[in-house]
Amino acid sequence: MDFNPSIMDIGLFILAYLFGSISSGIIACKAFDLPDPRTKGSNNTGATNILRIGGKKIASIVLIFDIFKGIIPVAIAIYLGFDLFGLIVVGIFAMIGHIFPIFFGFKGGKGVATFIGILLMVNLYSGLSFLAIWLFVAKILKISSLSALIATLLISPIFYFWTSDIDASLLIFVISVLIFITHRSNIVRIIKKEEKNVK
Repeated sequence: MDFNPSIMDIGLFILAYLFGSISSGIIACKAFDLPDPRTKGSNNTGATNILRIGGKKIASIVLIFDIFKGIIPVAIAIYLGFDLFGLIVVGIFAMIGHIFPIFFGFKGGKGVATFIGILLMVNLYSGLSFLAIWLFVAKILKISSLSALIATLLISPIFYFWTSDIDASLLIFVISVLIFITHRSNIVRIIKKEEKNVK
């Protein structure tokens, strides 16, 4: 691994963070006269919480935008010639912006949708694998957080299978750990069998 970011690279990291900090959940709730998602439901700005607050249409808008928060910065990095490891680093900055948005008091979502966007860009097969696992488990168990956590748990070896890049796969593992940390309250509710189903 040879990762020596230039000033331009660092500039893209900052831009990725700032783009990730645009909270579609909060903006959508304001636009549709809904409560601040940070004060309702699971108190985060992700699409699942928006689904509970505002329904499928608004949640779909938020989900798509949050996925593009991973896609667009990584697409720019691809255009600039970043290698696989560098692409994931750019994606991590977008994810950190999504989870800790500077424009909204550092209180955002849990990172799964943005992670999907990153995966779809850095390795399409890994992104599609994640989506397939998430949707399949969600269909059976009807618990969004658990399906996301299962997909997250499996994605590092899947990513290595498709890429054979150990350094990049370890970085994907770091992102997976971050997602488990952001879902710690969900994990507690799952263990207590108190996590709500998503219909």
